Amino acid sequence: MSRLEKFATWMFRYRTPLVCGFAALTAVMAWFAFHVRVDASFNKTLPREHPYIRTFEQYQREFGGANRVLVALTVERGDIFTAQFLRELKKVTEEVMFLPAVDRAQVQSLFTPNVRYIEVVDDGLSAGNVIPPGFPAEPAAADFARIRDNIEKSGRRGQLVANDYTGALVIGQLVEVDPRTGKPIDYTVVAEALEAIRTRAERETGGAIQVHIIGFAKIIGDVSHGARGVLTLFAISVLVTTLLVWNYAGRWKLAAAPIVCSLVAVMWQLGALTALGFGIDPFSILVPFLVFAIGVSHGVQKICTFRNEMFKGQDGATAARAAFMQLIVPGIVALLTDSIGFITMLLIKIPTIQELAITASLGVSVIAITNFFLLPVILSYLHLPASYAAWVAQRREKGDAFWKRFAHGMQAKPSMVIIVIGLALGAWGEWKSGSIHIGDTQAGVPELRANSRYNQDSRAITAKFNIGIDVLTVVVETAPNGSVEYDVVSLMDECEGNLRALPVVQSTLSLASVARSINANLSEGSLKWRILPRNQQALAQAVYPIETSSGLLNTDASVMPIMVFLTDHRAETLRTVTDAVERFAAAHASPKARFRLASGNAGVMAATNDVIRAAEKPILHWVFGAVTVLCLITFRSIRATLCIVVPLAVVNYLAYALMVYLGIGLKSSTLPMVALGVGIGVDYGIYIFARLQAALRAGDYFEDAMFGAFKDAGAAVVFTGLTLAIGVSTWVFSNLKFQADMGLLLTFMFLVNMLGAIILLPAMARWFWRHHTGQTAVPFPMRK
Repeated sequence: MSRLEKFATWMFRYRTPLVCGFAALTAVMAWFAFHVRVDASFNKTLPREHPYIRTFEQYQREFGGANRVLVALTVERGDIFTAQFLRELKKVTEEVMFLPAVDRAQVQSLFTPNVRYIEVVDDGLSAGNVIPPGFPAEPAAADFARIRDNIEKSGRRGQLVANDYTGALVIGQLVEVDPRTGKPIDYTVVAEALEAIRTRAERETGGAIQVHIIGFAKIIGDVSHGARGVLTLFAISVLVTTLLVWNYAGRWKLAAAPIVCSLVAVMWQLGALTALGFGIDPFSILVPFLVFAIGVSHGVQKICTFRNEMFKGQDGATAARAAFMQLIVPGIVALLTDSIGFITMLLIKIPTIQELAITASLGVSVIAITNFFLLPVILSYLHLPASYAAWVAQRREKGDAFWKRFAHGMQAKPSMVIIVIGLALGAWGEWKSGSIHIGDTQAGVPELRANSRYNQDSRAITAKFNIGIDVLTVVVETAPNGSVEYDVVSLMDECEGNLRALPVVQSTLSLASVARSINANLSEGSLKWRILPRNQQALAQAVYPIETSSGLLNTDASVMPIMVFLTDHRAETLRTVTDAVERFAAAHASPKARFRLASGNAGVMAATNDVIRAAEKPILHWVFGAVTVLCLITFRSIRATLCIVVPLAVVNYLAYALMVYLGIGLKSSTLPMVALGVGIGVDYGIYIFARLQAALRAGDYFEDAMFGAFKDAGAAVVFTGLTLAIGVSTWVFSNLKFQADMGLLLTFMFLVNMLGAIILLPAMARWFWRHHTGQTAVPFPMRK
């Protein structure tokens, strides 16, 4: 008796204590699962080993981070120069000041002291706050004219004030740790506070003033709010899946077993995350359903095999033990390939993806326990009446007739046609996959619908201002007092001019451009003096009024950023700007100035895109490498391995082609889903080929062996593929576009992986074992 047989004997001998132990552990995990928290963090999205992020973190304290929030107040009629608007702007500025985890020194609006103007007067230079202290609550026309002049002198029109004076911005920087509590920032709390500002302002002004809010915190808030709808769709998917499994099984008890075990796996997954100190990221909210789907996929195979054994006249315990012995090896191999595929995502040095890898790997690990040990034990308690066997036999009669015709019709010529079509589709998908974009493919936030409030706010701010939330900062490093070195500042000015000429750039801001304006003001506003003086003393005079609080230089003027405000953060936009900076830096290499990319939220996105681009191929190579190695170990045949891996590769390339067609880019939230889809697909092939191999080794002709594989495993694969596809197809109704897109993508992968396992795999096997037909008594050895 083998060790596996001994273990199976022990497991079913002590099945009642095992069930009690599982129930107790499930109760503990349920308690942990109900305490799972949404764990969103801006820092976790940073690929820390990328040179852009090193630049970002090095200067984050001096020039602010990339985690900004913009609150825009706009009016439909008139302009901002009314007592009501300015009162509301001041109130909103104060509310933003007291948001959780806001860096108050970095808050900017017309009412903050770090927003100043400079002008030339008879005695020299004069400077002051754009809106001075003691500004009257009921200003006169002269007061409004004074503010308008100060705005023009400060150069803030287009930045803090709309180009047409119909709106004004309040800009805040968030820190990762709330200084009041010492705890990590809760973005949902910040998002709720921002929404409360909007609600109060629009209510108190009777809708005369509209509030638009964008920023990472608001994105997380909106996605988290949409995730509540995910739970509803998850429940609907579970219900639909349960009804379909019941329709397939024909008995509630038989149908409930795999559903309950798969839900227990999800419960254990969430509980283990909480117990290990992890939370769940809003963009990983779909992973638990995929764990449920994998569990159902394996569970349906169990109940199908179990009832076949019961119909042979065995009792429940013996049938459950036989099903366990038949499926434990192919099932564990399938789960191992899933786990290794998910673990390879740890290669992407982005904490959010690494946590997603841990989340998915935990889910697959618990499936190995709940579906391969708990499920057979539960099935051992079931008793199926003779009438049920007659019902199943009658129902399977038509299905078996179809599978028999299909298996015997899988002759050499039709099989070759199928292989050629399959490989041609794979080649087309591989060619089309070259057009896939890395990063976002559209403006706004692609995780949300185009008509979502956030994306509407983003479009409104971009239309009225020269800045938005998408800022890429080029950091210029030089020697102390480099701000008065003409060679340094003129290089900055030239770089800024080149960037400003790009169509994807809204505006730019740096010490060089401000110094040019100041120099013109010193010459009575003459445009011909809107230049950088070559004389060091004259340049120092133009630079002197620029304070460190402006964010345009550090305390010793050895570091000066160039802020580039982009029209959007699409992958092409980011690549256009970063390539332009790199070309300029290479063509203008200077010992006095070093141009470094990149800070700002757009710089972070550019770094993330680079990391995803570098990791995309290695991850797929590791995933398919793991599948290949495990199939070689399990089946000990190159031919068998090709039959399983080739359909997977074809479907993978077709999935990429679908992403190109749907306009879905490869990014931190979509690349893992492709790997997860591969994990589902490999299950289908392994189960079917395991049955085929067993029959061939038993001496069956190929047609009979294929018919047996179709009848025992193929029907379950078709049912599982259709059931899971129907379940995830409900996601297209989600408020989150990300979930809707993933619903379409996973529906495609579930269906096409199923078709690949049912059609392409047998066609390839027909040719690899093409002589195993007719009167051949002994099949070709599988080891060849």
